[in-house]
Amino acid sequence: MADASGVNPFIFACEGGLVLDQTPFAQQPGTATELENFEPSITGGYRRISGYQKWNSNIVPQDASSSEPILMSAYFKGNVLAARGGKVHKGGTTGSWTQIDSGRTSAGRYTFFRYNLAGTDFIVWADGSNPASKYDNTTVTDLTGTGAPADPSIVTGFKDALFFAGMSSNPQELVFTAPFTDDDFSVANGAGTIGVDSPITGLVPFRDFLYIFCEERIFRLAGNTIADFTVQPITREIGCSNGFTIQEFAGDVVFLSKDGLRTIAGTEKIGDVELGTISKPVQERFSGVSDVDEFNSVVIPDKTQYRIFFSNASIPRATTKGLICVRKINNYEFADLRGIRANSTDSIVVSGDSIVLHGDFDGFVYRQEKGNNFDGSDVTGRYRSPDFIMGDAGIRKRFQRVTINYAPEGLVNADLFLRYDYETGNAPRPAAYPFNSTSVVAVYGSSLYGTATYGGNINPIIRQPVEGSGFAMALRVNDRGTSIPYSLKGFQLEFQADARR
Repeated sequence: MADASGVNPFIFACEGGLVLDQTPFAQQPGTATELENFEPSITGGYRRISGYQKWNSNIVPQDASSSEPILMSAYFKGNVLAARGGKVHKGGTTGSWTQIDSGRTSAGRYTFFRYNLAGTDFIVWADGSNPASKYDNTTVTDLTGTGAPADPSIVTGFKDALFFAGMSSNPQELVFTAPFTDDDFSVANGAGTIGVDSPITGLVPFRDFLYIFCEERIFRLAGNTIADFTVQPITREIGCSNGFTIQEFAGDVVFLSKDGLRTIAGTEKIGDVELGTISKPVQERFSGVSDVDEFNSVVIPDKTQYRIFFSNASIPRATTKGLICVRKINNYEFADLRGIRANSTDSIVVSGDSIVLHGDFDGFVYRQEKGNNFDGSDVTGRYRSPDFIMGDAGIRKRFQRVTINYAPEGLVNADLFLRYDYETGNAPRPAAYPFNSTSVVAVYGSSLYGTATYGGNINPIIRQPVEGSGFAMALRVNDRGTSIPYSLKGFQLEFQADARR
């Protein structure tokens, strides 16, 4: 029997997310130097993300070419509204798509806003080349009355009126309807225009203000009607690079600026707005990125999660990257995404169910957080810990065992690797240690009677004997792509101290 009298335990929980801006000596043990397709979970640990499936197995009919992307994917009254080319279609989860609007020319990506007027639900959209349109689930009506903006690219609602921006004739202008209307642009009835001194890239109503994002400025609109509307400057040094990255998220507003992801946090004190960069741990992911026009984002409300997709029409879906941002009490945790190429997005909670959508460049609309793969393609997750020195980088350690605490939701098929001495060329590289869930907890439909433990622990602990020694050691987990999501909760390393360097 092995002598365990000199065995030292080193225990850490998986928390802190992806951190790329710290040295090995400064990085906390639970953080990660690689974290791809593992999301920091609000329940603790790092969870291999769920997949996505087609909302409808039929492709959205193209207008002129099969290369036309999905320009809008919006949930409305049980269906998805999908824009492609010059047409807008409506479709449920089964059956064919139904065309509801046509004749739009040179449309760009759509913005949209859902609202209720006089007891009727509407959705309004704008594409940057055509008049805005509203839809009540029966009829599409173009907003082309006197004073209506000709080609807005941005639409939202604030103080019982619709607001439009991004017109080609005056990109610095904000146009709004009369109160309690969606098609009255008469100044005599309370409609009007407001000008700022920088092209507008996005609008978002947040608490009692309408935030106006520009390329180099941020303003907020205060007041209730044209009689008391006032524009208040927030900053003249920072702007929003892409309006499709603006999301209300975890009590803040998140957006992409030139220096990464930022928030606008409103406080109870009137006029106090705090600007802060939240993406410093992963800032290198934004370094040198200049072409952000096709980026997109979405929020997953029940996970307090923001996702930004670095989409580009010329990059294949399998290699498209992005970032996950999760709010954890007073800090943000990050992870890398790979395999989601979103050109349009939407998220909404319906009867307690989060519906998260994205439209791809391939003509299909997908629902995220469904299934275990990316529409039939494997979801490969990767985790790498920091390089652990266990308190002293000058002492060699001989490792005996790694204890893994994880939470499977089904069949797990992954490999554990030990990597020594910063993975230098002459460092030991033991073969993979496989771990799975079939011998720990029974998974209906995949477990074999007599080998699985029915009613077993849903948070199993695996004690894996290992080999090798080094002055520093890191753990890797490579998911093979066929697993059902599972969470890495924490690890215990058992080692014996050896000679000093």
